Amino acid sequence: MAENYGQETDVREGTPQWVLPAVLLGIVALAALGIGWRGLSYAQQSRDAVHRDMDTMRQDYAKDLNSVNQRLAETQKANTDLQDDFRVVASRLRITQGELTKARAEAQKIRDDDALQLSAMDARVKDQLDTKANMEDVKTVDGEVSGVRTDLDSTKQDLQMARSEMGTLIARNHDDVETLRRLGEREYIEFTIGARNKAQKVGDVTIELRSTDPKKNQCNLVLMVDDKRTEKRNRTIDEPIFFYAHGAHQPMEVVINQVEKNKVTGYLSVPKGAQQPASGS
Repeated sequence: MAENYGQETDVREGTPQWVLPAVLLGIVALAALGIGWRGLSYAQQSRDAVHRDMDTMRQDYAKDLNSVNQRLAETQKANTDLQDDFRVVASRLRITQGELTKARAEAQKIRDDDALQLSAMDARVKDQLDTKANMEDVKTVDGEVSGVRTDLDSTKQDLQMARSEMGTLIARNHDDVETLRRLGEREYIEFTIGARNKAQKVGDVTIELRSTDPKKNQCNLVLMVDDKRTEKRNRTIDEPIFFYAHGAHQPMEVVINQVEKNKVTGYLSVPKGAQQPASGS
């Protein structure tokens, strides 16, 4: 007991052995506490930041949702309006189709009626024609034909009065030339020469006016055909001037119908088929 008491006294007087570990443990605990507090603060800040982000996301989502809902409502309204318009158009279309069908039926009926009327009219006309086609009508037509023949013979006699010594008919103006063209015996080319000493091509003939005498209705001409030059002096109006082309069996003919100062008008007559007619001016 005495020994143990002495030992206990010594221990109390010296530095306890547990103090240093306790201090170290306290320091470590404080450090751990500081680190834990710091981590807790950081976690709290992170949690707050996450909450703020989530709130922002919720607000944005709410805005987007409201916008989508608004657009959906507008789309539904537009769709409703379109459906209403479609119903109206479909109703009008049904009415239009009905009217069109009715109009087609009426048009077909009119066509059928017109066809029947035309058939009946055609039958009546044929009957009337058959009734009128008797001997008396034939005699009337025959009389008209005889009249036309008489007029034609008279016209031929009048034309024979204007024949030249070569047997050709002489035209005195444009109307007579047209009459001769219709007869088809020769080709006729009308021309007008409006200057002196100036050669002018008329068909295959070159004509040059040398001088005129309107008082006497006379003129002097130079004709050139196949490089052969011939002068015709003091030729009066409606007097045929005959000449032959090389190798031709029938003569060509120049007739002056009108004489003015330094100007003459007439026509060239050539055998049928000798050349293609062309107008000279």
